[in-house]
Amino acid sequence: MTLELQITITLQLIVAALLSMIIGMDRERNQKSAGLRTHMLTGVGACLFTTLSFHAFPAGDPTRIASNIVTGIGFLGAGTIVRRGNEAGDLTTAASIWSTAAVGMAVGTNAWFLAVSSTLIIWSILAVIRLFEHNKIVEIREKVTTLDETTTNN
Repeated sequence: MTLELQITITLQLIVAALLSMIIGMDRERNQKSAGLRTHMLTGVGACLFTTLSFHAFPAGDPTRIASNIVTGIGFLGAGTIVRRGNEAGDLTTAASIWSTAAVGMAVGTNAWFLAVSSTLIIWSILAVIRLFEHNKIVEIREKVTTLDETTTNN
C-alpha cells in the first residue's frame, strides 16, 4: 500500500470521525450509555475496515468484510440495550451506533456526499424528531392529568 494511499485513507478516517462526532454529540448531550467517543470509534473503525477490504485485500471479496462489520456492530449495539422491567431502553442509541457504522462505511468507499447527507439525516432524526416525541408525551400527560383531575372532582 503506497504512502499516498495511506494518507488518503487517513483523511477518510478524519472525515468519518467528524461525521460520527456529529451523531455522537446528540447521544452524549442526552447522557446515553454510548456517547461521543463510542460513536466516533464506531465510524472510524467501520471506515478503516471498509477501506482495508478494498485496498489491502484487492483479490478478496470486500462484501465479506462489510457484512462482518454489520454483524459486529449489531453485537455492540445489543450491548447498549438495557432492560427495565418489561421494556427495553436505549434502542435509539443502539440504532445510532449501527447507523454511524454505515456512515463510516460510506466514507470508506469514497461516497462522501452519501456520508454527509446520511449524517444530517441521522442527526435530524435524533435531535429534531425527539422534539416532536417529547411534545407528544407532554400533551398526553397533560390530558391524562386533566382527565384524572376531572374524575377526582366528580
